[in-house]
Parts: sequence; C-alpha cells; structure tokens
Amino acid sequence: KDDLVDVARPGDRITLTGFIRILPRYGRGGELRTFDLQIDASFCEVSGRESELLELSVEDEAEILEIAKDPFVHQKLLNSIAPSIYGNDYIKEAVLYLLLGGVGKDLEDVKIRGDINVLLVGDPGTAKSQMLNFAAKVAPRGLMTTGRGSTAAGLTAAVVKEGGTGNFVLEAGALVLADKGVCCIDEMDKMREEDRGAIHPAMEQQIVPIAKGGIVATLNSRCSILAAANPTLGRYNPYQTIAQNITLPVTLLSRFDIIFILRDTPDSTVDGEIAGHILGLHRDLTSSLGPMDIQLMRKYISYAKRIKPRLTDEVIERFQSFYVQMRNASVEGGEASAVSITARQLESLVRLAEARARAHLREEITIEDAEGVLNLMQKSLEQVGIDVTTGQIDIDILYTGKPRSLQNQLQKVLQVIGEMERVSGSVKETDLYEALGTDYGINRSEGARLISVLMKDGTIYMPRPGYYRRTD
Repeated sequence: KDDLVDVARPGDRITLTGFIRILPRYGRGGELRTFDLQIDASFCEVSGRESELLELSVEDEAEILEIAKDPFVHQKLLNSIAPSIYGNDYIKEAVLYLLLGGVGKDLEDVKIRGDINVLLVGDPGTAKSQMLNFAAKVAPRGLMTTGRGSTAAGLTAAVVKEGGTGNFVLEAGALVLADKGVCCIDEMDKMREEDRGAIHPAMEQQIVPIAKGGIVATLNSRCSILAAANPTLGRYNPYQTIAQNITLPVTLLSRFDIIFILRDTPDSTVDGEIAGHILGLHRDLTSSLGPMDIQLMRKYISYAKRIKPRLTDEVIERFQSFYVQMRNASVEGGEASAVSITARQLESLVRLAEARARAHLREEITIEDAEGVLNLMQKSLEQVGIDVTTGQIDIDILYTGKPRSLQNQLQKVLQVIGEMERVSGSVKETDLYEALGTDYGINRSEGARLISVLMKDGTIYMPRPGYYRRTD
C-alpha cells in the first residue's frame, strides 16, 4: 500500500521486508480448513533487474562526449562489438543498432515501436551464440535465453498452479523479464508451440496478453529481440528460400527488421585469417579487447538512448525515392511480379537510421545515416529475399514463404484446374499434365512439383486416386 504500490511488475524478482501474518481460512460450514500466509510489507526492492538507463557521473558524460567527437566513432563502436569474433561487420553493425534502438512513437490511434529486432540464421560454428552472449552482456538491461526457455513460462508467460495452495499464479517469460531491454534468444527455431502464437503480439505490439485460470492480464514486452536459428538440415541450403531452410513461420520472419544468413563456406584466404585470429586469442588474451571495454560501451549506449533523433527533409526525400524506386522495379508487363519492399521495411529503415544517429549522439538524422542503413538493408534483402529462380529481390519470400514467380506458376495450375472442372467435374491427372504443357509450357516434372505444393497447402485435393479438385 501507499508508496509500495506499483514498484514492481509481474515477472520481477523482489526483496521484501515485512511482518508475516497467519490468517485462518474457514469452510462453508464454519470449520477451519487451512491457514494463509500474508506479508504486511514495509520495504520492497526490485532485484535482478537493471535499469535500461544507467546512472552516469559527470566524468562519465564528459568521457562519452569526448568519444563522440572522434570522426571515426562509428568504426570504433563497431570494433568494440564482440571483438573476439573475426569479421561479420554487417552483423556487428546490425547488433550495434539493435543495442542503441530507435525512437518509439505514441500516436493517437496507433503505437509505433522503436525497438529493433534482428535474426541470425546460419551454419554451426559461425559464432551466432557468441554474438548473442555479447549483446546480452553489453546491453544496459540484457537477458539471454533459449527457444525452449528454462521455465514453464517459456518466452512469453504462463499461468501455473502453486504447489502449496493450488492457486493459479502468473509466471513471466523471457520477453516480459527483458522489458525495456534486450532479449537474446538462441535456437529460436526450437521454441514451444504455445510460444509461436503468443510471440507475434510480443514482437509487433510489444505486449503479451494472457487469459487463463481466472487471470486476465496484459504484460509489457517492450524489448529488442536478437535471435539465432539453425537450418533444418544442419546447413543452410542456398537453393531454397529462408522459409524452407528454418522451421519458423513466415508471419514471424516478417516481424524482424533485419535478417542475416551466416554461411560456413571454404575460402583459403578468409579461413587463414580466422584461424590466425582464433589462435592469437589463445596466445594473448588482451588481443580480444576492443577500443572500448564493455563497461564503457554500456555507459555510451545508455547515454545515447536518451537522444531522440529527428528526420530531416533531406533524409525523408532519400527514403521516399528509395522506396518508390524499389516499388517501381516490381512493375513489369501484365503479369504480377515480385514486390521488393513494403511499408514495413520503410519503418525498419527509420528505426535503423535513428539508431545510427544515436551512435554519433546526433539530434538529427543525416544523409550519411540514411545511406548507411540503406546499404545494410540492401545487404539483408540480397541474402534472404532473393528468388533463387529469377535472381530478383522478392519480399513475398518473407511474408508468404513463396516467391512471386512460384505464386504465378501455382495460379496457372489453379486456373487450368478451374477451367477443366467446369467441363468434367474432377480433373484427371494425365489430362491436367497435358493441358499445362499445351497452355503454359510446363513439363510433367515441374507440374508434379506445383501440384505437390498445392496439395500440401490444402488448395486442391484428390477425391479419388488420379483425379484433382479445388477445395473451394
């Protein structure tokens, strides 16, 4: 009561000082059933939770402002991100922007998140987990977990029954505990089924709604997510889409601002440099130190997060022209072509640009910031949004799991089946293959692959062996 009200949130660990009272609980007939324990608190301290903004001394602020004056401050910050890991500069840049974050905006009708989400997909031994460990350590408030989670709450939240009383209590998961911080999730592809549905609002609206056991609550999950996932077959197959390579649903993939793929491909020059770097670490531990130590990085990030950079007219014009140019490239002929970018990527660009401006402690976003994040976004789209059939960037791969070229082919098959259904009802398999070859030049093996995709999606079915019909 009084000043102790709302000092902690669900999921926080607290140290409580108070007087224990034992209250009798009676049954309907007036007989004594059990005793309840109650604590009349006089002091409450939230423990195991660090503030997202550290307390900085005058000397700390002076040192931070001096660092920001360095014309190479951006490179110095990049070199301080996981210095023991060789290379991966674009990934380190994305991690830096994730730690700094964008500016959240509360409009009258909608809330726009400022936190940046990054996904790393890659082969074993590409330092994904090490990158996550570093981010959790350097973030002013960081939390490291796995896709499975370590408790019943998993990544989001759960209602569990207490052993002693049998009452239902709310248990917060990793995303709730990392509120206003950074949540690093290793092996995200192995997360629980119940988390797969609940994590969608946690990433976009940044809330975890729960209604179970008489408990109805909405918990905050206002955190950036740095996640790592492993390919289904062990190694990433460049001839398949990212949705085919990992078991995460495409609706979840589309909520990440930046996705990077780490592939372990033999290269004598790079392999030699990596080996030299690793062996050098074992010989001299100080070689793993970056220009800024972890404590200084934490202070710099905490100070930078106080700044709220603004978009300038020049930057708005640059982003607008890039967006229109990419959209116009999607228009060709009469057939629906690949969509290379959507409004969701445009919002991601703004968040990344705000984070880059924060790295320089700037109040305004410059054209240099805009060009830097455009380059980073382009690199990401070239890795995860490429249609392996056409070689073009296709954002539908992230949104639907299927490139536009495949969707067009599937539409042709459905069109042929629809026309043949109107004539004969069920469509004979041999007649379908013949019609696809005659009308669209689709050979038998390609036709069988397309039919298999439609069958798997439930768009068509076999009423009897050798015949097909549309489900609608």
